[in-house]
Amino acid sequence: MQTARPVPAATVINMRDLGGISLGPDRRVRPGAVVRSGQLSELDTVHDPAVTALGIRTVVDLRTADERTAAPDRLPPGARLFVADVLGDKPGVAPARLRALLADRVAADELLGGGKAEELFAQTYRQMVLSPGASAAYRAFVETAADDGARPVLFHCTAGKDRTGWATALLLLLVGASREVVRAEFLAVNPVVRTAFRPYVQGFLDAGGDPEIAAAIIEVRPRYLDVALDAMDERWGGLDGYVRNGLRIPEPVVERLRSRLVVST
Repeated sequence: MQTARPVPAATVINMRDLGGISLGPDRRVRPGAVVRSGQLSELDTVHDPAVTALGIRTVVDLRTADERTAAPDRLPPGARLFVADVLGDKPGVAPARLRALLADRVAADELLGGGKAEELFAQTYRQMVLSPGASAAYRAFVETAADDGARPVLFHCTAGKDRTGWATALLLLLVGASREVVRAEFLAVNPVVRTAFRPYVQGFLDAGGDPEIAAAIIEVRPRYLDVALDAMDERWGGLDGYVRNGLRIPEPVVERLRSRLVVST
């Protein structure tokens, strides 16, 4: 199944152009319009000319204030920064603390052992759908992606897998992708993320940490997406209700997004 096209970048992890993803017979996402990634704090455009070649106009940073302060973005030439903090009202939750969770094996075993790590991340996905603060951030992201003057848009969190993963799922659903296509793209980031975080995981394991805890923290899992989709269905009766009553995105914005991001093949 077609997933996003990796963008060759040595100084940014998990950079993927959503262009080309199938939306049904003879319909695909427009190439070069929306790009996902991990944080841009180490971006070096000299060593990564492919990033400059994308012509990014807007970078949407989904991270918390603490994350942005600790590792501020280096923007591609000509790009402007737009902050859409998904976890602003709950900045201490798991996706904002990936490295910290792997830094203390004893605390991790106590707090995250016995399946609690996976449960923690699953409940964070539920919060990303139900929290008013997260809804405001995702509404701003969608409105930016629909803005003709803002594209190409690059959106990211820290690893580009959780907050960015739900942003990608939402965007794809809005333009007509099936849940099977959404799931394929959601899970496709795992190999790159495992490689990027291997030093932190290895240090955790060398200290006697539980491999299952590390995996639940670093990977995205089918359950994480399922929890988000279930929350959307249970609270709002599906995508349309979520967009209308949860995110409060005006219908003209949704129609503009669809008309600009979908191409015939």
